[in-house]
Amino acid sequence: MRMILVCGGLVLAMAGALRAEEAGQGDLNPPEMSLERVLRDVERGETSMTNCASGYYMTKSGDHRAAREVFGLCAQRGWTGAMTWMSQLDDNGLGGPEDPAAAADWNRQAAEAGDPIGLFNRGLDLLRGRGIARDPEAGRHFVDQAAAAGLGDAKRLQRAGYDWRAVTPDADEGHYMPQG
Repeated sequence: MRMILVCGGLVLAMAGALRAEEAGQGDLNPPEMSLERVLRDVERGETSMTNCASGYYMTKSGDHRAAREVFGLCAQRGWTGAMTWMSQLDDNGLGGPEDPAAAADWNRQAAEAGDPIGLFNRGLDLLRGRGIARDPEAGRHFVDQAAAAGLGDAKRLQRAGYDWRAVTPDADEGHYMPQG
């Protein structure tokens, strides 16, 4: 008898929740820990550390379009990690066309905000001349700032005499050769 009362109570509670949602009172039990929830939040213009970090899982799972939505809004709101991810997506044509100039601009914004990875990537852009005019002196300056901030790859690049090939896999060398 007790089991019947408990089950009956659950059915009534669920029916009440469904009626409340249908009446426009909102989600009574939203999926808080899902990528679907993140995309819904982003559609509403909501960012958070958790939402912005979720773009990483989206791009690693191959959903670059969704990652662009998340990282794009987060980057516009000043999240520097999202700026560096937008650069990576634009530089490699993931979820959109390859756009080295847009990639370099995202790195510029992250560098201006003082992000060590943004500083390093800005330096690489200038050393390589990818998406921006080649300027080895300015590139070294940005790499030095990233190294001073403790970024290991920047220190490795310094030890290699600022030869960007030291931090770029050989398979990518053609990708990073200056245009024209």
